[in-house]
Amino acid sequence: MVFVIYYSMYGHVAKLASSIRAGVERAGCHCRIFQVAETLSDEILTKMHAPPKNRDIPIIRPDQLPEADGFLFGMPTRFGTMPTQIKTLFDACGNHWLSDALIGKPVNFLRLLLIILYSLFKI
Repeated sequence: MVFVIYYSMYGHVAKLASSIRAGVERAGCHCRIFQVAETLSDEILTKMHAPPKNRDIPIIRPDQLPEADGFLFGMPTRFGTMPTQIKTLFDACGNHWLSDALIGKPVNFLRLLLIILYSLFKI
C-alpha cells in the first residue's frame, strides 16, 4: 500500500497528488491519498484567498504511517523548504524514529516535479 500524502493551500499540489494516485493505481499498486492537517487559522486562510480543503480527503495521522509500504509526499516549497504543515507531521513522528517503524519504506517527494511542471506549464 502506497500512501500519497500532500499539503496544498490553493489546490495545485492536490491536483498533482490526485494524478499521481491514479498513476500508482494504474501500475497495479494499492494506494490511499491523504492531506496533512492545516496549521493556519480560518481567518488567515480567508485573507490569503485560499479555497476550502477537500473534505473527502482524510487528514493523515502520524499513527497511520506504519500501515504503508511506501510514501509519496506532495508539497509546495516555501522559500526552498517544506511548509510548516508537512514539518508538523514529521515532527510528530518521534516514536516511529525511536522504534524504527518506518525503516525500509521507500519515500519520494513531489515538490521538485511541481516546480518543473509549474515553470513549464504554469499549472
